[in-house]
Amino acid sequence: LQKYFSDNVVALMGEKCTHLMILVKGSVKGEMIDDSGKLIKIEDIVAPNPIAHAFLFAQKNNLPVTITATEETEIVFIEKQIFLSMLQENMFLLQNFLTLISDRSLFLSQKIFMLSLKNLKNKLCIFILKRATEQKSHNITLTETQQELADYFGVARPSLARSLTGLEEIGVIKIDKKNITILDIEKLKQLAV
Repeated sequence: LQKYFSDNVVALMGEKCTHLMILVKGSVKGEMIDDSGKLIKIEDIVAPNPIAHAFLFAQKNNLPVTITATEETEIVFIEKQIFLSMLQENMFLLQNFLTLISDRSLFLSQKIFMLSLKNLKNKLCIFILKRATEQKSHNITLTETQQELADYFGVARPSLARSLTGLEEIGVIKIDKKNITILDIEKLKQLAV
């Protein structure tokens, strides 16, 4: 068990992934930095959850992100060969691990799709529609701050604010602090493509 405090680096981008990391307390963030120094937040992970588990058995198992604690955090490290033995001995554990890796692949595919879209308005529309589906409501509550959303989309916070205001001005959504009400779902869907 390793303990980390806020802003402590857990693992650096490019390091070999030699252990299964299980976040048992706190939270971490995964971020990529490109050659120009641009920072892209990939995700926030909260306990209890595995970290970077999809890379453990990869042929090139270098971490694609830097993992940083965002609060007081505790992580259990299980050596790769020990974990492999555990998987071989326990079918339930193996099935759960395969499900986690499959879900991770889906998440990364969706993230690539979001980052490949041409403009922020498309990204925001897709994000809002996804949250509405998850929350089963046209009135959604954001759990992220505007800065966290800006990091998620890889843009500056003022750009995010302008795009949200633009969607509000054309009557697609209404914003009240962290609450977004979808006013015109059909138009929102049209803008998402």
